[in-house]
Amino acid sequence: MSSSSASLAVWVSSWLAGVSAPDDVIDAMFEWAPMHLVVAADPDIAAATGLAWPSPRADGIAALLTTVRSHLAQTSAASAPDTDAAIELLLPAPGSVENLAPSSEFSRAAIGAGEAVAVGYAGTRGLGLVPTVEGPDVLRWTVYTVDIPNHYFRDFSLGEAEYAMRDAVRSAAEALGSMQALPTRSELGDPRTRITELIANASRHRYPTETSERVLRVLESADRVAAILSVAQHSSPTEAPTASAAAARESLVRPLWATVRSARLSAVASCIESSVPRR
Repeated sequence: MSSSSASLAVWVSSWLAGVSAPDDVIDAMFEWAPMHLVVAADPDIAAATGLAWPSPRADGIAALLTTVRSHLAQTSAASAPDTDAAIELLLPAPGSVENLAPSSEFSRAAIGAGEAVAVGYAGTRGLGLVPTVEGPDVLRWTVYTVDIPNHYFRDFSLGEAEYAMRDAVRSAAEALGSMQALPTRSELGDPRTRITELIANASRHRYPTETSERVLRVLESADRVAAILSVAQHSSPTEAPTASAAAARESLVRPLWATVRSARLSAVASCIESSVPRR
């Protein structure tokens, strides 16, 4: 699992569908941090949800689950008939802020964090959940209100994501050689050992039991490419690269990161859709 928002999105969806228990969600999120703080983004949201404001409380993931379920129950009648609740992972990045409303507090927070989760029925006012690392063992979730679009844009279908990740694994290895970013040893230790450690760290985060093998393949490939790119970027030679070398490195790395991001979004969306709560 690549982020706490991805974990929350897939596990909350599984819980709302009745497949996973609340304790399953709490246990999965515990892997990200033993303590989860929850706070409303403003006093109006605090009044509507019963969440703390302005200081967070250590209410944990259970408070988020209660808030999500209560909000969906309240807004169900306002949505179009036969509309299912949307749970969407958002991974905004520079130049890629689709599915975010411009100039909103939620959008600014999501861009700053590089991740978020949106929950609600299409065409209604939903909830936006943004995590912030408060320390090595503490994760803070800020709850916003957000307009839920009628359709979320995605770069890839699951099939396209699977194909893209097969190509990205090869491209990442080629880019690695071109950048000469993996010396035999670096200040971080053997780069290949570090890549293995990053992949193992990502794989310790569990997915719901109903997650398909195809989704898992895409996500595991994305984790592998992300690990290679992360180590490459932090294992540069001792001397600072020239401006032209830095630009060349960026031109190799940026499209690969974009492919990883798009593949993760498509795979998580597919995972959620397979267990989306029905009305």
